Amino acid sequence: MHKRITLIVSLVLFLVLAVSCSRRPNDAQIQQDIQEKTAADPETKDAEVTVVAKEGKVTLSGKVKTPAARKKVEQIAQQEPGNTGVDDQTSVEPEATSPTEAPQAAQAPPVEVPKPQPIIVPTGTVLTVRMGQALSSKTSQTGQTFLATLGRPVSVGGRAAIPAGSTLSGTVVAAKSKGKIKGEGELSLALISVTVRGQTYSIQTGVLENTTKGKGKRTAATTGGGAAGGALIGGIAGGGKGAGIGALVGAGAGLVGGAVTGNQQIEIPAESALSFRLSAPLTLPPPGE
Repeated sequence: MHKRITLIVSLVLFLVLAVSCSRRPNDAQIQQDIQEKTAADPETKDAEVTVVAKEGKVTLSGKVKTPAARKKVEQIAQQEPGNTGVDDQTSVEPEATSPTEAPQAAQAPPVEVPKPQPIIVPTGTVLTVRMGQALSSKTSQTGQTFLATLGRPVSVGGRAAIPAGSTLSGTVVAAKSKGKIKGEGELSLALISVTVRGQTYSIQTGVLENTTKGKGKRTAATTGGGAAGGALIGGIAGGGKGAGIGALVGAGAGLVGGAVTGNQQIEIPAESALSFRLSAPLTLPPPGE
């Protein structure tokens, strides 16, 4: 009787174990369930996790983006029916931050390039020009404009300010014809603008005054900030166009290139060289602007 009871108990235990084993999920089922649950969970759906189950023991490997996501994957594996243990080998690797999203403190500070400073041509600067047309105390009119070109470039502090060949505009401040018997001839000029790199700027210069009186006696002077005294260089009346070329003068010059004609008129042939002094500073933008 005792042997029969022992046999029955053994058979029952065997059947319980058999049923239990048949109901436990196999390794493939465990792997699939954990991967599906990981992909479905909002917190872990972007995780790159590999699941391996062997005899119920689950090994997790791969990368997750946050510590919270790693904890969630491990929790899903531990709650999977049939697992006999979880070995979590995953690592946390956050998403690469795009340049536009990078914190301001992490970016290198921008290098500030010093802005080019304007060029200021000071008062007293000499502008030596070549006349683009002939002027005369007899035929020119007060208020008449004339054109000239800069014969010498102007630099300030080693920086090119006004290139040679720049166009200047001037005005006849006064023109008076010399009478045959009495009175004096007068021809006074000043510059009023200069064109630099296509842009025209107003300027102020001293007035070049040139007068004749008596029998061919002639005086020349500059006023309004120019240097006193004048000089006659080249440009003799009747000498023809270009008679004054090459006769540029330096600082301290006044009216240049004029001459007294036989009837005591003041003539300034085309291409004569004249020097004017700025009576007010000229501000120019930096080259390239």
